[in-house]
Amino acid sequence: MAELKQEVDPAEVGLDADRLTRIDRYLQRYVDDGLLPNFVVAVTRDGSVAHVSSAGWQHVEDAVPVRTDTLFRIYSMTKPVTSVAALMLYEQGAFQLSTPVGEFIPSFRDLRVYSGGSDLKQVTEPALRPVTVGQLLTHTSGLTYGFHRNHPVDALYRDRGFEWASPRGTDLAACCDIWASLPLVFQPGAEWLYSVATDVLGRVVEVASGEFLDDFFAQQIFGPLGMRETTFGVPDGQRSRLARLYVRTANRTAPGDALGAAPVEPHMLSGGGGLIATPYDYHRFSQMLLNGGELDGVRLLSPRTVAFMTRNHLPDGKDLESFGRPLYAEAPLRGVGFGLGVSVVLDPVRAGALGNAGEYGWGGAASTYFFVDPVERTTLLLFTQLLPSSAYPIRLVLRQLVNQAIMA
Repeated sequence: MAELKQEVDPAEVGLDADRLTRIDRYLQRYVDDGLLPNFVVAVTRDGSVAHVSSAGWQHVEDAVPVRTDTLFRIYSMTKPVTSVAALMLYEQGAFQLSTPVGEFIPSFRDLRVYSGGSDLKQVTEPALRPVTVGQLLTHTSGLTYGFHRNHPVDALYRDRGFEWASPRGTDLAACCDIWASLPLVFQPGAEWLYSVATDVLGRVVEVASGEFLDDFFAQQIFGPLGMRETTFGVPDGQRSRLARLYVRTANRTAPGDALGAAPVEPHMLSGGGGLIATPYDYHRFSQMLLNGGELDGVRLLSPRTVAFMTRNHLPDGKDLESFGRPLYAEAPLRGVGFGLGVSVVLDPVRAGALGNAGEYGWGGAASTYFFVDPVERTTLLLFTQLLPSSAYPIRLVLRQLVNQAIMA
């Protein structure tokens, strides 16, 4: 069990220690008011942890304190990991971004697109072009999520058992075939829509590598980076370390473990949201990205690939607000683009938050969050367990609280 610990005096890396405690005070108010069960937060600069704090309860009802080695469901913070796995294969020539997904998953060769009607009686038309690997990475494929509740196709996903989970006993390959049998929300490449695309990308990784996704992660990413406690499902004998999941109610929080069941051996290896991790482990992952694909002598990606990954890939330099569909987000998506598996700040002024163009990251459904700022060479990690992530504007505020503490 590795705990995340402060490694350097903040002043040594140009950070103001007193100003960093504003992060703690801000988050502590949410805990004190019963709006957030817990938090673990860490700020690094130049590869050194300059600030770590934690508060609240791993299990509120049992008064079990949260720790920096607590296990958390990271949900969609799994997506950057899957995206890195795919880009590792991309570097080996396994595919191009323009490669049709149907070359790896046959059911994706003849897709239909929703053009009218309702969830009970849809009108569809043929896809004019194939869904590509690049569209999976950028969420421009036309796939969706059942929990969006914005479109008739979302209801079709829910009817097939896809909302916060997948149908019992259905593995990743079978899930991909089901999604391929449902209409796309729009023609591939026409818009941005957050979706199961990264799960499909995980299946592409499996087929292209000849390994199950958990094995590829363990052998090619987690082992080399020293991420020893990041897994699909809860490791044997470690359930007591898993933070309880909570959901927002009218005034406070309530236990929601039934929504986020974490089996020991999940039947579906979700590259879009299935990992359990510790703050220490994800810190290792974020530092690899900050360092341009390398950490402690282990290189996963080239610096050019990381730079390519973290550029805006939306057409004509558009942001998510102008090219995307509505999301349950705690902040507007103006001034923010999307790269290959991560969001990318295009214009801090338009985005409405202190920071730099080029900052990138992503979050999870249970309010976890990370960002990397290659300009200031800083990273931030937030771990907690509250659904939905849009309950409070925490992520937006944390960006400004980190940046206001930078003195040099």
